[in-house]
Amino acid sequence: MTRVLIVDDEPQILRALRINLTARQYDVIVAADGTQALHAAAHEHPDLVVLDLGLPDVDGVEVIRKLRTWSPVPIIVVSGRAGSADKVDALDAGADDYVTKPFNMDELLARLRAVTRRLAEADVPATSRIGAYEVDLTAHTVNDTAGGDPVHLTRTEWLLLEALIRHPGALITQRQLLQQVWGPTYATETQYLRQYMAQLRRKLESDPARPRHLLTEPGMGYRFLP
Repeated sequence: MTRVLIVDDEPQILRALRINLTARQYDVIVAADGTQALHAAAHEHPDLVVLDLGLPDVDGVEVIRKLRTWSPVPIIVVSGRAGSADKVDALDAGADDYVTKPFNMDELLARLRAVTRRLAEADVPATSRIGAYEVDLTAHTVNDTAGGDPVHLTRTEWLLLEALIRHPGALITQRQLLQQVWGPTYATETQYLRQYMAQLRRKLESDPARPRHLLTEPGMGYRFLP
C-alpha cells in the first residue's frame, strides 16, 4: 500500500484528499504546516508527498529544500500559486510535479499514479541475494534458500537494509543512512548505524566478522554488494 503524506493548512482540503485517497487504498498521513510535515516525513517514511506551498509557518518551497537534504521522496505540489515563477521555484527546489488549485481530483490521482509508475520502473528488482538468503523487498521476507527458517528483521533493520539494497554497489554515507532511517535529528548518531549493521551481519552474513555483502567504508559509510 502506497503511503502518502498530505500537507495543507486548509482542513477541508485535507479531509477531501484523505477520504478520496483512502477510498483508493492509499495509506494517508496528514500535516497542517511545514513543521508537522518534516516531522511526519522523518518518522512515517511516506512513499509520496502532496504539498501546498502556502503554509502558515514555513513556506512550502523551503519544506521541499529541507526534505531534499535527506530524502528522495517524490513531491507533488498542489498550490493556488499559478505563476510560472512559483512553479519553477518549486521544481528547482526538488518537486516532481505541480498541480494548480482548484484542481480536479481525477487529474491529481492520475499524477499520483504517474509518479508511482516512475518509481516502479526505476526500482531495483524486488528480490536480492545475500549469501544463502533471498531478500524480498515487496513481501518483507528473508528466506533461507537452503531450507532453513526465515530470518526475522525488525522495522529499523528493514529500513536500513532496504536503503542499502536499493543502491547496489553504491557508497551510502553515514549521514544519508541516519537521516533516511532515523530522521534529520539523528544525523550524527553513528552508534545507531554500528549497532544495527552488526545485527544485520549476525543475521545475514555467513561470517559476520568478515562480511562479503554488507560492507563498511571506514569514516564514510556503507555499501551493499549482491
